[in-house]
Amino acid sequence: MGITLKQAQQAVAAAHEKALEMGVKMNIAVVDAGANLVAFIRMDDAWLGSLDISIKKAKTARFFDMPTGAIGGLSQPGGSLFGIEHSNGGLITFPGGIPLKNSEGQVFGAIGVSGDTVENDHAVAEAGVQALAGQ
Repeated sequence: MGITLKQAQQAVAAAHEKALEMGVKMNIAVVDAGANLVAFIRMDDAWLGSLDISIKKAKTARFFDMPTGAIGGLSQPGGSLFGIEHSNGGLITFPGGIPLKNSEGQVFGAIGVSGDTVENDHAVAEAGVQALAGQ
């Protein structure tokens, strides 16, 4: 079963709360198992350029069922996935996108966050993941 709107909104809300706690302005996107956008928020004054990046991070995490930072490690020059960011209409291969898994460990969506350092993007995305842990 794919992610529900309620679950997507729950993940976005938790990520938003984490961003507020950290004092960062983020774009937060959640996609379903088919990599279709289900929920999105752009915090006040969050970078406009990060809007697209947050959605692409979520899609990239779902397309390959791994965190975008892991894909980044594999896509460096000489890496097994070098150049992959040019596929699928453009991928994002730095941290901030994480697959969402159900209680059976099956991927049912993904979250993508962009708007600050990649470390902060990942921390905010992780809050969204944790909000759905065990569902």
